[in-house]
Amino acid sequence: MKEKILEVLNENYPEIDFESSDELVDDGTLDSLTVVGIISALSAEFGVELPYEEIIPENFNSVDAMAELFAKYV
Repeated sequence: MKEKILEVLNENYPEIDFESSDELVDDGTLDSLTVVGIISALSAEFGVELPYEEIIPENFNSVDAMAELFAKYV
């Protein structure tokens, strides 16, 4: 799961080093529009729709957090 998420992220956002931080939202690397794009790309890739209550900064601070989140719904 993590490898596929990283592949999608790197394909869509090659300018961001997703592996260098576990505070991607908190440190400002990802803004709200980028998070929306990530949700869209990953939701399309895995064929899932995330519940609104799961769209919180903590779930997008790292690739591990994203993998854990999407693993719940795949």
